Amino acid sequence: MRTASHEQHTEAEHAPFMSDLLGGRLGVTAYRCYTEQLWFLYRALEGASGALAGDPVAGPFLHPELARTAELERDLAHLGGPSWRDGLEPLPATAAYADRVTACARDWPAGYVAHHYTRYLGDLSGGQLIRGTAEKTWGFARKGDGVRFYVFEDIANPAAFKRAYRALLDALPLDDLEKQRVVDECKLAFRLNTAVFRELGEQFPLSA
Repeated sequence: MRTASHEQHTEAEHAPFMSDLLGGRLGVTAYRCYTEQLWFLYRALEGASGALAGDPVAGPFLHPELARTAELERDLAHLGGPSWRDGLEPLPATAAYADRVTACARDWPAGYVAHHYTRYLGDLSGGQLIRGTAEKTWGFARKGDGVRFYVFEDIANPAAFKRAYRALLDALPLDDLEKQRVVDECKLAFRLNTAVFRELGEQFPLSA
């Protein structure tokens, strides 16, 4: 999936909003809004975990040490205070993304795995660059409040964890046609993510 979705992954990574955020050219408000959108996505991803725990396809991927919703809420309380939920709405692109995750979780567990893969392995990899930028640019404590979303305290060896995760992907009990459908869903996940970046970029255009 990593090879097949390389083009879509690269497009997401180089979206202007993300480039500006990683370059330290946006303010902390942009970072907060990005974190708010993540909260909607991870509520969709993790809200389905109970129903999928016993599923033979999706179940093996549902490691509790990956769960991010509580960490996002801790970060958002730090960024926005105790009333951070007040008036919070997802962007249209975020709502569409979350709806797709929910639909896959309900109707197509293998498709849910595609979304699970693109989010969590991204968090364990490129997400660490975002954490470093946030700590340096906006003064958050290292691995502290404001960046806890990116801190996987219960994963001692992220590289080994990612290898084991990819081994699970390789062993998915799917025929070739279904595997291709999962690859296509992975590509869609990156496009949905890029759409979120695009709408965030419209909210936070870089000043000339």
